[in-house]
Amino acid sequence: MKKMNLTRNMFVVLAVFTLTFFGCSDNKAVEINEQELQQDYSEVVLSSEIDEASAAMDDIAIDVFETQESSETGRTLPHFNVPDCVTVTVVIEQNFREITIDFGTEGCLIRGNVLKGKIILSYERNPEAQQVLITKTLEDFYFNNKNIIGGKTILKEFSNDNGNPQFTTTVDITVIWPDGTEASRVGTKVKEWVEGHGSGVWSDNVFEITGNWFTTFRNGNSHSYEVVIPLRREVICHYFVSGSVDIERTNFSGVLDYGDGDCDNLATFTHDNGNVREIILN
Repeated sequence: MKKMNLTRNMFVVLAVFTLTFFGCSDNKAVEINEQELQQDYSEVVLSSEIDEASAAMDDIAIDVFETQESSETGRTLPHFNVPDCVTVTVVIEQNFREITIDFGTEGCLIRGNVLKGKIILSYERNPEAQQVLITKTLEDFYFNNKNIIGGKTILKEFSNDNGNPQFTTTVDITVIWPDGTEASRVGTKVKEWVEGHGSGVWSDNVFEITGNWFTTFRNGNSHSYEVVIPLRREVICHYFVSGSVDIERTNFSGVLDYGDGDCDNLATFTHDNGNVREIILN
């Protein structure tokens, strides 16, 4: 009888130990998964900051390039739509052009963002050509305290199939945040100028962006992005006002949606499992 009670007591202890062990393991696994998921969402936000910086930099580069080209064709006076804290220098050598956009070392507030350093555009000018390849390089460049290293090429087509100017950008940059977080970006974006071209007014410019790119963080996490609905960029807004991007990563994928036209810092991420999370863009 005592032997039976001993066996029964051992069984109860073993059962309690098993439930406790696996219960703790399950809770720990859930906690780890939630931590990993939160990190993934955080990286989505950081990647969107790269998108914001890239779009704003392209806005300025395109503005300065278009103003220079207009001045050479006599369509407008050579007046750059940038504040006095920016120095624009143009080197002209036969058909070669080099435009240096210098934001200074102390920082220059431009359209809601603080920029430091230089953006340098260089290209061969051929008035008869229907496209021009622009090389864009960065020198000691900072965008809202994020150090951006590298450059890109921009192929401008004067008229695409829709009759609009179009810029195809190939990018290869590294972004370093003030806290040491680092990410690299490679890919291609097609930027169609759908409204405002030819008006001579900066504030009415609207672009639609498509393409695909990869963002890799220093910790090894890599995300692939593909635009599924064109991203609408109204230059008077700091953020994309609409459009969506498909995001893929091991054990993490979904769609980042920028909304239906409002200028705000809100987006939503719909995970492949159906969960929807609001994303606040910085």
